[in-house]
Amino acid sequence: MNDDNEGGDAPVGETLYFEVIRPEVQTVPLVFNSPHSGRVYPPAFLAAARLDAHEVRRSEDVFVDELFAAAPACGAPLQRAFFPRAFLDVNREPYELDPRMFDGDLPAHANTTSVRVAAGLGTIPRIVAENMDIYEDRLPAEEAAFRIDNIYKPYHASLKTLLRETKRDFGHAILVDCHSMPGSVSAGSYRRKPDIIIGDRFGTSASRALSYAAVSIFERMGFSTVYNKPYAGGFITEYYGRPANDVHALQVEVSRRLYVDEETLQRRPEFPALKQALTLFIAEFALQAAEILGAPRLAAE
Repeated sequence: MNDDNEGGDAPVGETLYFEVIRPEVQTVPLVFNSPHSGRVYPPAFLAAARLDAHEVRRSEDVFVDELFAAAPACGAPLQRAFFPRAFLDVNREPYELDPRMFDGDLPAHANTTSVRVAAGLGTIPRIVAENMDIYEDRLPAEEAAFRIDNIYKPYHASLKTLLRETKRDFGHAILVDCHSMPGSVSAGSYRRKPDIIIGDRFGTSASRALSYAAVSIFERMGFSTVYNKPYAGGFITEYYGRPANDVHALQVEVSRRLYVDEETLQRRPEFPALKQALTLFIAEFALQAAEILGAPRLAAE
C-alpha cells in the first residue's frame, strides 16, 4: 500500500470499507479503534469536491492506524476505517446532517441542529480543517442514506460485536478510540503544548483509575499529557462507555507534530520511535488495566 498519498488498497465503492485485525488469540480485554485514519478517497467523491486531493485530507488522522498497529500482536483487536473522515464521520450520531448540504428530504429523525452540524462537522461533513468547504454543489439526500446504511451502520455493528465478545470473554471491555490532533492545539494554562490527550467524557465513559493510568504511563514515557482538555471524547467514547456495565471507553489523541509534517502529510523521521512508544503503552496499559479491573478471565479457562 502506498500510504503517503490519497490511494490505498481498500476499494471503497465496492465492499471493503473497514477491517478488523484480530490477534490469533485475544489475551487482553482491550479493543482498539481508528475511525478517522482512512485514506482511500473514492473517485466520485473527489470529483464532487471543490478541494484538491491534498486539501481534502486536512481532516485525516493521518497514519494513526499504523501508530497503533501493534495492538493485535499485544493480544487486542484493532478496527480501522479505510474510508476518509471527510467522506463519512462515524464519530458522530448516525444522522447528524446539515439540510443545507442536500437536495431532497432527510429522515424526520435527523439531528439537524447539533453544535457539530452547525460547525460543518456532521456525519457527512461540510468542511475539512481550516473551515474549507468540501463540496461544490449540494448532494442528493440518497447519498447520505447510502453512506449511513452501507458504511456507518456496519462499522458500528462491528465495533459493538468486538466489545460484546470481549466483555463475554473477560468480564469487562475497554475501548481505546485512537485519534490525532493538530500540533497547534494547546490546553488552557498548560505551558507546553500537549503531546497526548486522554479523554473519558469527564469521568463518565471510563473508570477514572483507567484514565489516570493511561495519563501516568504516557507521562513516565516523557510525553506532555493532558486529561480531557480540550478533547474529552466524541460520540464513540460517549456512546460506548458504560463503566457501570463493565464497558469502558477512552479517547487517545496524539499530536501530529510528533510524527508527520503537517503541510505535506509525510512521515517524520521520529515516526518509528513514536510507534514503538505506543506499542509499549499498549502493553503497559493492558497490565495496569488487569490490576485495576481484575485479571482477565479467558474464555478457554
